[in-house]
Parts: sequence; structure tokens; C-alpha cells
Amino acid sequence: MAMNDSVNILNSAYLAVEYIDSFLPDNPLQQPFKNAWNYMLENYTKFQIATWGSLLVHEVSYFLLCLPGFVFQFIPYMQKYKIQQDKPETWEKQWKCLKTLLFNHFFIQLPLICGTYYFTEYFNIPYEWEEMPRWYVLVAQCFGCAVIEDAWHYFLHRLLHHKRIYKYIHKVHHEFVSPFGMQAEYAHPLETLILGAGFFIGIVVFCNHVVLLWAWVICRLMETIDVHSGYDIPLNPLHLVPFYAGARFHDFHHMNFIGNYASTFTWWDRIFGTDSQFIAYKEKEKQRLTMKKKAN
Repeated sequence: MAMNDSVNILNSAYLAVEYIDSFLPDNPLQQPFKNAWNYMLENYTKFQIATWGSLLVHEVSYFLLCLPGFVFQFIPYMQKYKIQQDKPETWEKQWKCLKTLLFNHFFIQLPLICGTYYFTEYFNIPYEWEEMPRWYVLVAQCFGCAVIEDAWHYFLHRLLHHKRIYKYIHKVHHEFVSPFGMQAEYAHPLETLILGAGFFIGIVVFCNHVVLLWAWVICRLMETIDVHSGYDIPLNPLHLVPFYAGARFHDFHHMNFIGNYASTFTWWDRIFGTDSQFIAYKEKEKQRLTMKKKAN
């Protein structure tokens, strides 16, 4: 009975969104996007699209999303939004980070990306424009992927902090106490595989078009680069996402090493009490700022 109720609620929500969407103005970018998509299908094979298209989406998205945080370090005005202001980025750290990133991207992630075509063929995942899901379905699917990945990340990430294995794998990612955006995927190759596996679970569950692969890649990179950015920017649109953790939440994890293990949302840390030190820290900071204001 409960399952039927849930299905009915989801169907009602879908119909409501579909009804609202019918009143929205046409997206001026839809036709150019459609033309580009069909051009891609006509001029490249499915293997080329799934492999090199996925690699291109990942690399371009990653470094474009890292660019604002990289530029912020040269803008004095933005330094007031830096969370750990006493630990500025250095060229040495950024160069070290970039070298490890490129190794992981092309020697760990690229071989995995090469399996994308075979995944889409095995599960009969369509590429055609006519089969592409509507924008609100795509948003819901990406959110579902994020929920699944977040659960995987919380428990496996917490395991990687176990004292018996921490120094062998996860310690690499914690070389930077004050994170910066490009460091989001800076990790031991084994960690790239272990935590990265959570990315694919949602794809297996929800994927009904190759575009979801790329949309989820962009969403996941947007989130992980944001929480590693080291900057807490006002009016960040990601803060509109319910239970979104954000940069301060994850920055504390790098600073403290204990707690705040989730990747995107706050609920697992809240349920298991692994955010207790963060909550105490925030309260202490609040009291400090109050005392500072009174002194002035």
C-alpha cells in the first residue's frame, strides 16, 4: 500500500511539473542545442561520442569550474570570503595538484570512460534527440544520483579515515589542510576508484539516455569543486539545494580531519553525529564574533 501511495505521489508531482512547464516560454537555446546534438550524431560514431565526448565533457567542465576559484586568489576583494584566510594557495601546491590530477584523469579515469560505450550498448541506452528526457526529469535524475553517491561517499569516506588504512590511501587527499577547487579530485588512485564508484551507481539506476551521463558529470563536478573551493561566496545558488553541505562544511573536514564525511548533503553526518565537532566549532566562532563586535 505504501509503495502504491509513493508511486501515486511521484506521478502527481510529475504531472504537476509537466503542467507548469507547458506555460513556460520556449528555451531559446533548445534549437541550437538540438542542431548541435544531431550534427554530433550524424558525424561521429557512438563509441566516439561515449568515449571522447565524455572525456571532453569531464575535462572542460572540471577546469572551467575550477577557474573562478583560481582567479579569486588574485582578487583582494574576494579574500574576505576565503574560509581559511591564514593559509593562501601557493604555486608549488597548485602545480603538484595539477600533475596528480592529470595522471588520475588520463591513467585512471580515462580507462573507465572507455567502458561507457559498452555500458550504453549493454543497457540499450539511447543517444537520439527524440529519446532525450525533459529538463525536469533530468534534474530529478541528477538529484537521485547525488543522493545515492552521497550515501556511498559517506560510509566509504568514513572507512578510509580508519586509523589502520588512512595513511595508505586517503592521506594523499588531506595533504592540503586548506583546500582549493582544483584539489577536488586530487587523491590516491585507489581512492579515485573507491569513492568514484559511487558516481556510477546512480547511472545504473536512472540512466535512460546518454545525456544523463554528461549532466550528472557536470552536476557532480560543480558540487565537489564548490565544496573544495575554500571560499564561501554569498548568494551561491547551490545553497538553494535542500540540505546542501557547502564549502564551510567540507572545509572544516580538511581542517579538522574528523567528521563531516558526506560529499553533498548533511543528513548522514547529522544522523550519526559526525558533525558534532563542526557544530561546536560554529558555535565557538559565533561567540567569538559576538565578543569582537561588542569590543568594537
